[in-house]
Amino acid sequence: MIGMTSPDSAAPLSNLVGPNTNVAAPVLQTMNVSQGVSQGLVIKKVQPQYPSTALQLHVEGQVQLLATISKSGNISAVKILSGDALLTKAAVDAVKQWKYKPYLLNGEPVEIQTQITMNFKLPH
Repeated sequence: MIGMTSPDSAAPLSNLVGPNTNVAAPVLQTMNVSQGVSQGLVIKKVQPQYPSTALQLHVEGQVQLLATISKSGNISAVKILSGDALLTKAAVDAVKQWKYKPYLLNGEPVEIQTQITMNFKLPH
């Protein structure tokens, strides 16, 4: 009997048809905005506290972050892109306190993502 299968062997084929084969629903994407544009929207900027361990070890440098700014202008997420591990937590903690004017697209506030560069320089 060619082409016939037992009920047990047909089970894996049932996985081929299902919710995963449907066309994906459109998802509202977060807009990417340049660092220059987003800096013009900053209402409140909190400077990071230089970590004492980083001071003792004379660690300085840049921390690159990707921040998601909600429609209301609050920081809703921060992702570390690069930077010394001794400095990244202080940078994230500071940026989470920042506040922005809402970014408007066609008169409506939208969620945006922007890159933020924090420079840590040792005091001389």
